[in-house]
Amino acid sequence: MSFSLSRLPTPLVNVLVAVIALATSVMVRAETGAEPAERWGVNMTEGVTEISRGVYELHMLIFWICVVIGVIVFGIMFYSMYKHRASRGYKPATFHENTKLEVVWTVIPALILIGMGLPASSMLIKMYDKAEDAEIDVMITGYQWKWKYEYMNEGVSFFSNLRTSRGEINNIEPKGEHYLLEVDNPLVIPANKKVRFLITANDVIHSWWVPAFAVKQDAIPGFINTAWTVVEEEGIYRGQCAELCGRDHGFMPIVVNVVDDAEYNSWIGERQAEAAELAQLIKQEQSFDELLASGEEVYSKQCMVCHGASGEGGVGVALAGGAVPTGPMDQNLSVLVNGVSGTAMQAFGAQLNEIELASVVTYIRNSWGNNMGDSVQPVDVYNFKQAN
Repeated sequence: MSFSLSRLPTPLVNVLVAVIALATSVMVRAETGAEPAERWGVNMTEGVTEISRGVYELHMLIFWICVVIGVIVFGIMFYSMYKHRASRGYKPATFHENTKLEVVWTVIPALILIGMGLPASSMLIKMYDKAEDAEIDVMITGYQWKWKYEYMNEGVSFFSNLRTSRGEINNIEPKGEHYLLEVDNPLVIPANKKVRFLITANDVIHSWWVPAFAVKQDAIPGFINTAWTVVEEEGIYRGQCAELCGRDHGFMPIVVNVVDDAEYNSWIGERQAEAAELAQLIKQEQSFDELLASGEEVYSKQCMVCHGASGEGGVGVALAGGAVPTGPMDQNLSVLVNGVSGTAMQAFGAQLNEIELASVVTYIRNSWGNNMGDSVQPVDVYNFKQAN
């Protein structure tokens, strides 16, 4: 008896062709090395923490339980369909119930669920430990669309922004190896030490997710959620915001650099020295040209996406000839520091330091024909923030 694809329904033929094409593509790529192997991964990663390995093992246990159940159920079903088909003269049974059978197929699944639930509950209890014995506490705050990291007992805090260039995003430049998964300031933690993450948000709901740590926790405004990790291997680990948080949700990566104790202590020392230096710089007077130069850099990094390269506006209002940059200085500072409720204008008072705020205010008041001729000093911004 011959077989032809033409005897099959057209939709089924299309599905078979697509499956064969995909399988062939995967095999060719795997053989030629055209793409890294991990891009074709279909399973969870084991990760680099005790929790991540436990989650992986639990996942595989339940996966194989489901495979066995599927094989048994579908095996019996297909065998019954083939063995008792009408062409062999079998007549369907007419019974309506079987108490023993119903008890069996109720009790056995219940026992299976209990067997899966016990290790799952044990793992959840470990994951949601409050980690009060943590050696390092890091406050993580989600913003649209960046992360702020604050080392609670070290006096160190900074923002972590996407480093991928707009040229790559707009397909003008070739995409790098870590496209949309690279930042300017990664989180740095030591290996083999318990680190507690206190996770919240400033504006909308975000989610801090690093698969290699098996850490995924929602960042909710007004709430602090807790997660923790002990990373056993040094290296660079990447993650992303896992909660749809607005237009640039896909541009909110996470990078964690896990280092040894000596390198971590050295890094913390450098950050503390930078903070002390910044405190001194805030007291110093900046020249008009210095403010303009640094203000242009801050504008390009923080403001241009919404307000345009020449202040023409877009998502945000136009700044060229706009009422705010050509209005009173206090009003301009208030909008930048406190934001505008009900609009896309965020509060940058906590996101930029006093020097950056003074620079960008001076820049937008003296660019694109605004020519206000005035400037504001970092110490004035500091005093404004204290008063407001």
